[in-house]
Amino acid sequence: MELSPLKCEQPNGAGRKSSSAVMHHHGKEKIPIVHHVLTDQEAGLPKGLKQMNLGRAIKLLTDPHSQHLVERQINALDRIAKRYNNGYLMKDLVQVFKILNICADRIAENRAYAEPLCALLYICRMPFLKEKMSDEVTYQQIVVEALSQLGYLMRVPNSAVRTILTNSLSTIYSDPVTLTAEQLQGLKGVNRGYNRKMIELSDLSETLVKSLSLLAHNIPVKAKVLKLIKQLSNSPANCKQMLRSEAAYRICCDMTSRPDGSGLLLFESVEILWHLLENVSETTSTQLANRECVTVIKKKFRELMTSSSSNYQRQLRNDLLVITTLIARHPEAPIIETGFAKDLILFATFSEVKSHNPLVKNLRLSQCHEDFELKKLLINFLAVMSKDVSSQILYTEGKVMLSLFHFVKANSNHKVNSRGWTNAQFEELQLHAISTLTILVTTLADEYMACQGNIRLLLLLEWCVSEDDVYSGEGNSFHGSGSRGTKKAQLRYCLRLLRAAVFTTHPTLIQDLCDQGVLSQLLQILHGYPESNDVIDIEIQCDLLHILSALCENDIHRKELFGSHGVEVLVTYVRKYMKTGARSGLGHHRVMLATVDCISCCAVGCFVTEDFFLENEGIFLLLDLLETSPRSLYNLTLSCLLELTENHKTIPHMHTWRGKDGKATAGHLMALLWREEEKMLGVERGQTGTMSDIRQPLAGRLQRKQGSTSQPSTSPSSAIVDVSENLRSKIYSIFTRLGFSDLPGLSTEDYVTLAIIEKYLDMKLGEVWKEISEEIVMEGVKPIGTDEEALDTIQRATVERARGVAVLQRELLEAERQQNLIDEKDVYVELKAINRQFENEKIRWSDHVMRTSNYRHLCASKRHQLKSIESSRTKPHFNRKQVKASSSTEFHDTMPKRLQTTTFQGRHVAIEVARQRVAEDVV
Repeated sequence: MELSPLKCEQPNGAGRKSSSAVMHHHGKEKIPIVHHVLTDQEAGLPKGLKQMNLGRAIKLLTDPHSQHLVERQINALDRIAKRYNNGYLMKDLVQVFKILNICADRIAENRAYAEPLCALLYICRMPFLKEKMSDEVTYQQIVVEALSQLGYLMRVPNSAVRTILTNSLSTIYSDPVTLTAEQLQGLKGVNRGYNRKMIELSDLSETLVKSLSLLAHNIPVKAKVLKLIKQLSNSPANCKQMLRSEAAYRICCDMTSRPDGSGLLLFESVEILWHLLENVSETTSTQLANRECVTVIKKKFRELMTSSSSNYQRQLRNDLLVITTLIARHPEAPIIETGFAKDLILFATFSEVKSHNPLVKNLRLSQCHEDFELKKLLINFLAVMSKDVSSQILYTEGKVMLSLFHFVKANSNHKVNSRGWTNAQFEELQLHAISTLTILVTTLADEYMACQGNIRLLLLLEWCVSEDDVYSGEGNSFHGSGSRGTKKAQLRYCLRLLRAAVFTTHPTLIQDLCDQGVLSQLLQILHGYPESNDVIDIEIQCDLLHILSALCENDIHRKELFGSHGVEVLVTYVRKYMKTGARSGLGHHRVMLATVDCISCCAVGCFVTEDFFLENEGIFLLLDLLETSPRSLYNLTLSCLLELTENHKTIPHMHTWRGKDGKATAGHLMALLWREEEKMLGVERGQTGTMSDIRQPLAGRLQRKQGSTSQPSTSPSSAIVDVSENLRSKIYSIFTRLGFSDLPGLSTEDYVTLAIIEKYLDMKLGEVWKEISEEIVMEGVKPIGTDEEALDTIQRATVERARGVAVLQRELLEAERQQNLIDEKDVYVELKAINRQFENEKIRWSDHVMRTSNYRHLCASKRHQLKSIESSRTKPHFNRKQVKASSSTEFHDTMPKRLQTTTFQGRHVAIEVARQRVAEDVV
């Protein structure tokens, strides 16, 4: 700020000039002037823009006495634009936008207001200025309303105003102008994130969509508005606002209103629809799933399909096809009714199936990227439309299956194949076509057979596993991931298609496959397949096993064809899993589930395969698997074992089996599984496994919580559902084969569990009858006397059986307790005998000490020794002394005369060192 000139007087004696130096002008003395240039900060004034009284400007514009002063009003508006050329203060936005609305309303009367309005709108591209950091929160609602007002200004019927407004809004959203510190003058502008948030909170997006109807005859402005809407549609919040004004429907129907030569309107409209489908897919599809929108898209697509000459047009064509595919997912989309589906089927098949339709008469697809993408999008559309049942007739008439089977053939390493696609392109199209055939074969099985699909598929399968033709896959596409340099992708999708064909249960198709020798071919692939942890390899093995299961299930002749070679392959897979089961991941568990399922479908039910399975220790392997596998394998493994027990040769194998510790038996394993199952179900049991609730002996936590409810006759009750949802019914059925008595290797806990298992069927029947009784009461039905008596009798009998089981369990536990007491007494007897030996040894040591220290005791020991010797001899029938005195017979003494020992000993005498040292110490 430049202050007014100030007059300065010099102090006396300081800087005073001589009189001769004074200049005269017209006889007057000239006074020197000093100019001081000071900034606002140095002058102590506050920072920021000069305050301007916008209220006076508003009064000038609205006062009826000044309405005719147009030039003055325009000058005032120019001063406002000049004053706020760096942006509007957030606190002034209310008055600023009041002025803008007044100007917008005056333009219809006087076009002179257009230029100042454009100047004021041009400033809006600048960031809003804040004096304090809290202004963003304080004036948030004001900013939101201001942005909404900017959208409402699209009502002004002036191209320049609309152009400036559109450019300013685009700048606000995408890249606000950055101001220097000198321009800001101590203020701070809001950032782009704040602008975008405020736009999302306002209804600007919705207003811009509605304003498109005002721009039907103004193509340049309409193109700018569409471009702005495209920028705003990157935000999901803005997309939701647009869809409230039916943006998808408006923009789609407006694509053919007045076409421009450059195609810019169509391009921008397609981009907006793409963003809407990406951010709010369901609502957008609903707005586009009508005859008007589909007809517009059909018309534009046909034009671009038949007349695309540039890469830009081809891209636009592909974008329209993507939008069509997304619309086709909606169940009410009239794709077929409008004839669009028939055209797309024609475009998808014309290069493989000859057609005389004029649409494709001169149409050719090149190797360029956009045409290649078009081919993939058309195949994808076929897969999406197959969900509509009414499309099957169109697929049959258009020979879709024949067109797709064109790609089901062996690849080559040549750069360009017979159809003009490169090797990499043909591989992608081949995998995509096989994936689509996997979807179509479930509904078009007859067409599949008419195209000799089985022969084509088995030939491709043979090429996939052959080593003669060295083929290096590109692995570029999604379908070919993980198979670069190999044929894994082709083998993977070939097996997927074969699995889908088999699962159709089409009798002619399956019989034709078996006649072609598919069983031996699949077994050969499965037998020689290398062990791997790769996801693709795991999937291939699982598909092979599933296909074999589906082919052999419920058909004894095919099980015989499966034969010993197939059983040997399955046993090999089980042994392989048993070796690496602890270290394997989820993929190997999938393979093992498929293997057990294949055993149940291919080996069980045929005496030849069952006997060979038993000879290869199949029962032992299944029981080992049941002992070591995770819970996910229990159900299928038990089902397979239960089916095998129908063969009487299986029972000895189960009785012979021993667990990994050499002690566990089949009975013990089944009892253990029963306890684990009841623990998971939350069945009430005591600490020792005894029955706690005799009225609900089998009910789990969920069954008790649900209770009995009135259900229709077609719905099973919770007691019936419980039979199929857990393993207890299978375990009970296996015990009925093994028997409930004379089972080896069972502990008391197992016998306690076995007491419940033995009465499982009776208690389950009691549960069902209890539910029937409770349901009758809920429905208010009173049974007749005999029926009521029968129900009471059944319930009492069920309770008595449960009570009998509880008593038996207590007896078993008491018998175990008594046996434990007897065993404990035997242990104590053994301990006592051991202690008696220690006491005897102590007595002998004391006697030894007495004999060596007391002479009298030594003499007594000697007499005792002689007495013992004499008493141990046999007694003669005559008196030795009398015979000796009366005759000359001489008797010799057997005892040495000078024997000094007083104990009995053998040839060797053991002297304990410790005692010898004690004796030495005593001496």
